Amino acid sequence: MANLIDTLAASGGAEPAGFINDIVEQLWPNICVAGAKIAKEVVEPILASTLPGPLSSLHFIKLDLGHVPVRFSNVDVHKTTTQGIKLDMDLDWKGVCDIELDGNHIPKIGIEKVQLNGRLSILLCPLTNIIPLIGAAQVAFINPPSLKLDFTDAANIADCFMINKVVRNTILGIISSMAVLPNRFLVKLDSNNDYFKTYQPRQGILRLTVEKATSISAPTKKKSGASRLLAKIVKDVPDCYVKVKIGAEEEWRTSIQKNNHEPVWNETHDFLVADYEQVISVDIQDEDLGGDDDMGVGYTTVRDILLKGGSQELGLSHKDMPIDARLTMHAKFYNFVAEPQLLSTQNSGSQDQICGLVTILIASVLGLQGQRDELNPSVQVTWGAKKFVTTAQTYTPGMDIFNPAFDQAFTIPLTADVLANPGSFKISLLNKKVETGSVEVGFQDVIGAPGMVREDSFDVGGGAAVRASISAYGIQLAQ
Repeated sequence: MANLIDTLAASGGAEPAGFINDIVEQLWPNICVAGAKIAKEVVEPILASTLPGPLSSLHFIKLDLGHVPVRFSNVDVHKTTTQGIKLDMDLDWKGVCDIELDGNHIPKIGIEKVQLNGRLSILLCPLTNIIPLIGAAQVAFINPPSLKLDFTDAANIADCFMINKVVRNTILGIISSMAVLPNRFLVKLDSNNDYFKTYQPRQGILRLTVEKATSISAPTKKKSGASRLLAKIVKDVPDCYVKVKIGAEEEWRTSIQKNNHEPVWNETHDFLVADYEQVISVDIQDEDLGGDDDMGVGYTTVRDILLKGGSQELGLSHKDMPIDARLTMHAKFYNFVAEPQLLSTQNSGSQDQICGLVTILIASVLGLQGQRDELNPSVQVTWGAKKFVTTAQTYTPGMDIFNPAFDQAFTIPLTADVLANPGSFKISLLNKKVETGSVEVGFQDVIGAPGMVREDSFDVGGGAAVRASISAYGIQLAQ
């Protein structure tokens, strides 16, 4: 693992962020206006669609982010493998705000303090020889940040109706969907920026095996008289499973090992890795008819477990207090390689394990026809049972709705089942969800293209073309 170890250990070292903080402090009034506008336009619709009952009517009636700016520290700067610049830094915001939300049939809710902490990654790429020298900036939290809110008007109500938890989790969900790896918030610095050069591919696959846990015991809970009597008759032995999560990727769960203080799973799952600093969070749960109980949580990073030779015994905690329980995990890291012979089921240990990856980039549509106010274009990609749709575009002043940019990426992990009958990709142009044209691209055409990348302005009929890139990669154990 010499080469992988060198990559993991490489760092320019942490530096102070004094000049960045000075710039942010000067720009803070402008940042507040822009941030309030984004919150109003983005957060409100999501609150309406995700919050339960009367809470769904919540909307901002005041949105002042206050005078205390965000602070940065521990900056690490280095070049990426795609010849961009990557800045990682700690973000700390102890905001004193004046935010008010109101809704139907619920009291007004005020938020006076916000505390947000996390490790931020800023990618500057592609680098060009033309001012401003950088095509785009992409901003993301490497891991989900922590968020605390202090309520004012409805402090007691917030406690009673769990408004604090619901609102906080909703905000964190919005941040994760927009700007927690692998999701990135893209800002074009050059209007002619090429998305194919801007997109940052995944680092590789982490094949993680949850082996076993030791010294698992049920957390102490206040029990009724009947429960105490039952506990004397029936020994309380946990039925454990493990929840594992990396970044904003989908959570994975092991099977349940019943009646065991020393459960053994030996179960494996593949995770797509966007950054070596991504946290691997594990949460051991005890299955219970009355609601599953937390038995212990633990954390490591992709970098740490690989630097430890691919095996690690994690100490666990419960409610932020260390406990005796420990969890043993093992990991292997696979790089993505553009070699057709590596794109095979031989690299997958089971039907569910990943043996390759397809990435589909939708940059733009060219040559749309019609009345600009009646155009509402989007692009849909279908491959077998998989279906993806870009965000629909609507005309606004200054926008070229006849040649709209989408700059969106979709990834499809390849498994043995998928490779058994790969078929063709269908790229469809939609207007107001109605298909107006399409083109098909065979999987074998992608595999046979130089570098296993099929990139073109695909003619979908009616004089329109979709500028898209479809790439495929096999996997190879990192050395």
